[in-house]
Amino acid sequence: MKKNAVNLLYLLFLFLLFAVSPDTTISAQNPQSGIPLAAMNPDASGLKEQVKSEFLHAWNGYKTYALGMDALKPISKTGHNWYKQSLLMTPVDAYDVMMIMGLKTEAKEAKEMILNDLHFDVDMDVQNFEVSIRILAGLISAYELDGDKRFLNLADDLGKRLIKSFNSPTGMPYRYVNLKTGKTRGEVSNPAEIGTYIVEYGILSRHTGDTSYYNTAKRAMVALYNRRSALGLVGEAINVETGVWTNRESHISGSIDSYLEYLLKASILFNDKDLREMWNTSIAAVNKYQADERFGGLWYGHCQMDSGLITGTYYGALDAFFAATLAMNGDLDRAKALQESNYKMWMLHGIEPEAMNYKTMEVSYPTYILRPENIESAYYLYHYTRDNKYLRMGKVMFESLMKYCKNETAYCALKNVVTKEKSDSMESFFFAETLKYFFLLFDDGQSLDFDSVIFNTEAHPYRKFAK
Repeated sequence: MKKNAVNLLYLLFLFLLFAVSPDTTISAQNPQSGIPLAAMNPDASGLKEQVKSEFLHAWNGYKTYALGMDALKPISKTGHNWYKQSLLMTPVDAYDVMMIMGLKTEAKEAKEMILNDLHFDVDMDVQNFEVSIRILAGLISAYELDGDKRFLNLADDLGKRLIKSFNSPTGMPYRYVNLKTGKTRGEVSNPAEIGTYIVEYGILSRHTGDTSYYNTAKRAMVALYNRRSALGLVGEAINVETGVWTNRESHISGSIDSYLEYLLKASILFNDKDLREMWNTSIAAVNKYQADERFGGLWYGHCQMDSGLITGTYYGALDAFFAATLAMNGDLDRAKALQESNYKMWMLHGIEPEAMNYKTMEVSYPTYILRPENIESAYYLYHYTRDNKYLRMGKVMFESLMKYCKNETAYCALKNVVTKEKSDSMESFFFAETLKYFFLLFDDGQSLDFDSVIFNTEAHPYRKFAK
């Protein structure tokens, strides 16, 4: 009898944990406190200063153990490069955050390192997508915030090397390109690595006067869009030489996510009616076939691109960006509902997993690699709704990040969100995105006006041009 009573109480606890809304979910910092989220009164100014302090903690760890390298390994206290020569990923990714936070000393150090040591005339293959969203994007944003034309010159030099990846029969880019020779490889790519250039390339065209950047990136997006299914959906993988889909599963997660994001953002930034029509068609299909409200709230599942039939109830840290995109599109009802699900995912184990099954609420990929998308969506929704609930969400997520990921050196990814075992990794996007979005959420427009910029997929801000 006692055992049955205990089981009933446990089941009741699980029901309350997963069924409550964010306004009644308990604090991640002290899960036993029972303090309702609605009762919290975040000190946004104090939290903003704390984010800045944590940025300095992580940056000083990088300076001490990995200066001049792409990234810090915070447990072994060593540096890590992606390729045979450093591209200074962490300094480039972090520079605009320093400018926004007003960290003048650190910004000066990073600027000197970038302008003195970064060059691209190197015989090595790089992943076009990652180098574009981190290095090319970071340099363009640095130029806009700082004004030093040497940043733009570096960006233009890199752009001229990366654009050679688009020399395929379809106009869609190969995944890898050699910075020195222009040789390409990786003919099987995905929508994200095909369609996430037009924001950077368009801004580069504006600053340099070279329209080939924008035209090349747009041609690739149109080529991809023209190969959508009759339902209006794209798949997960396509051959850029033949134009044939090699994986026909469709979703909003990694491999597709930022293609959708850039359709909307580029249509706004450049007032491009073609891209707006492409976005409208795409979002209608995504909402029709992938939005899923069967299992407690709004989620977005995986489906077959030709039939629209749901093939998987998987959702994860990368998918959380979509609430921000919906909000930017003016669909606040869906955006708010999806952010409720994002927060539920975060609270499942006190910090979000890479992926979970929203039907069973079981973790399918237990890592957390310091991803920013959940915080990004809280920031966007706070901006559009002015509802303090999103400040409270941010507070809970920031406190759990400090609790589970911080070590004496910097911040660590997690191997497992259930056990909270740390991993020896701190990607550059932790600076560029995760800490930036926390800071901007609590800053409330004092350091950067949301409405005057568009963020790239790595959270590098670009000024909106006068129409």
